[in-house]
Amino acid sequence: MIAIVDYGLGNVNAIENIYRRLGIEVVAVRTASELAKAPRLILPGVGSFDWAMRLLDRSGMRGALDEAVLGRRIPVLGICVGFQMMLRRSDEGVLPGLGWIEGDVRKFEPTRSGQLTRLPHMGWNDVRSSTRDPIFAALEEPMRFYFLHSYYIQLAAPDGEIGTADYQGDFCCAARRDNVVGVQFHPEKSHQWGVGLLRNFAGSGTC
Repeated sequence: MIAIVDYGLGNVNAIENIYRRLGIEVVAVRTASELAKAPRLILPGVGSFDWAMRLLDRSGMRGALDEAVLGRRIPVLGICVGFQMMLRRSDEGVLPGLGWIEGDVRKFEPTRSGQLTRLPHMGWNDVRSSTRDPIFAALEEPMRFYFLHSYYIQLAAPDGEIGTADYQGDFCCAARRDNVVGVQFHPEKSHQWGVGLLRNFAGSGTC
């Protein structure tokens, strides 16, 4: 069963609909007691970093979320801003992140590879994974996912990187630390690749 953390941000309905079409049990959780029973979590997110962190804190689920992920070590997938929240901090705001993954969220430089950087990075882009992490298992190549963001992940250690994309230079778009996985793109908007990734997260004990 998949539990989506519904703290007021993210494409919760779209993710739920994909799992229902796949015949996989899914529920949106909105309280700490509901979250405490979840065997597998998705942390979605859209919008700004600080606003997302404030809403999560106001939801009353922050402590239960930390206990589930760090205490019980259940698998969790962060999507877009949900991924960014897993890091220590963001250039976009002043609040601390969850700190589940060592690294920070940085804004794309005004120029990359000698070219002006158009922001946000929006649309389809290829994703490469040299590690072939289980989250990408059996996905048709080239893997293509839908992006919408102006900030990227800068990991403290490169061995956590499981996916990269090129936007006037390579950037980390997927990372793992043990039971914690995050992706910068939107699988719920990424057709067969996104459906496959969400299926992998639901079905693999190592995801």
